[in-house]
Amino acid sequence: MSSIRPVYIIGGSRTPFAKSMTKYMGVSTQELMTAALSSLVDQYQLKGRSVGDVAFGAIMQNPKDWNLTRECVLGSGLHPHTPGYNVQRACGTGLETSWQIANKIALGHISNGISGGVDTNSDLPITVSKGLKKILLQLNSAISLQDRLKILTALRPKDLMPALPAVSEPRTGMSMGQHCEQMVKDWNIARHDQDALALASHQRAAKSWQDGFHDELVSAFQGVSQDTIVRGDTTIEKLAKLKPVFDFTGSGTLTAGNSSPLTDGASSVLLASEESAKANSWEPQARFVDCEVAALDYVAGDGLLMAPTVAVARLLERQNLSLQDFDFYEIHEAFAGQVLCTLKAWNDEKWCKRLLQSNPLGEIDLAKLNVNGSSLAIGHPFAATGGRIVASLAKLLKTSGKKRGLISICTAGGMGVAAILESV
Repeated sequence: MSSIRPVYIIGGSRTPFAKSMTKYMGVSTQELMTAALSSLVDQYQLKGRSVGDVAFGAIMQNPKDWNLTRECVLGSGLHPHTPGYNVQRACGTGLETSWQIANKIALGHISNGISGGVDTNSDLPITVSKGLKKILLQLNSAISLQDRLKILTALRPKDLMPALPAVSEPRTGMSMGQHCEQMVKDWNIARHDQDALALASHQRAAKSWQDGFHDELVSAFQGVSQDTIVRGDTTIEKLAKLKPVFDFTGSGTLTAGNSSPLTDGASSVLLASEESAKANSWEPQARFVDCEVAALDYVAGDGLLMAPTVAVARLLERQNLSLQDFDFYEIHEAFAGQVLCTLKAWNDEKWCKRLLQSNPLGEIDLAKLNVNGSSLAIGHPFAATGGRIVASLAKLLKTSGKKRGLISICTAGGMGVAAILESV
């Protein structure tokens, strides 16, 4: 087996993130992902050239996009000899693709590669009902006109209703928001604390845009040049007036303000070995150190979005680090409540003993958490979020002169993905 070699994040490029059903209506998943990849190709002078491999993914993927990544490669300006493949690990997809490309580079199988992800709720893969699908398949195999007419007589009005993508966990029938409502009740997370975290995310995201932090990370697309969801002028009073959107019993605390909105967007990240970086005159921004994935039994009550607590604990043990040994923490804000549950769990003796097999990991300095805002303000296009975070954290480490950053992303299905980046 090849020896392990260091892997570097050269940089990233993404589309502006936009609220679903608005700016990118009529834009396909492939078009969004190709736009993010093409801007990366232009930025790093890759037009007409090959990279070792490309890995993208989407959660809300149309069957026509069965070869999504390869098609995006062919439309990006990369040389047609560049391979590409699809990955899907729910909201952790963008980080999972970065991990896979990093591993191939580390093992010497490739010298460079591109990762990322895309999702758009404005191009939903709406399918036909089971009844209509059955009839269409029968019609396709029918030989005579008489047989076809007989099949059509079985068609009922209900068969004409389209089948929309599921928004609930198959094993519980509950949406992610409903699961998070249960989590915040279990962990006694107050509504005000959730709103305060959402406010901080918007304020930090607005400031980072004003300071020009995103200028090299985001490329204009379809006339949009900035993330459209950021609200730097919101207040705790405005957030407090919003009504719960998942629990209508009177005890709900998750609102549109402290939950990540449905978002459209795509992200891409360029990774390379030291040799490849030097050969291409690329200045690395950070080193991709390690990654981990975990899963919990959310059906039995562990909490749908709590698996990152385990993934992070395993990373810390393997790298001989403590939770406090980081300059920045990028914790994906699926919901403000989810972030607060995670922080509380890391400092909970019972939780850590049962699921992490360790003493409490302790608390973090909240001034180091999502310093440029995160998904509550920037948006969350599912599979694109991991790529956004990897590229953003890499640049943050480079520009700040700080040493180390931790990424934590919760996903559907009770899974979580975590990673560590270090400065070069």
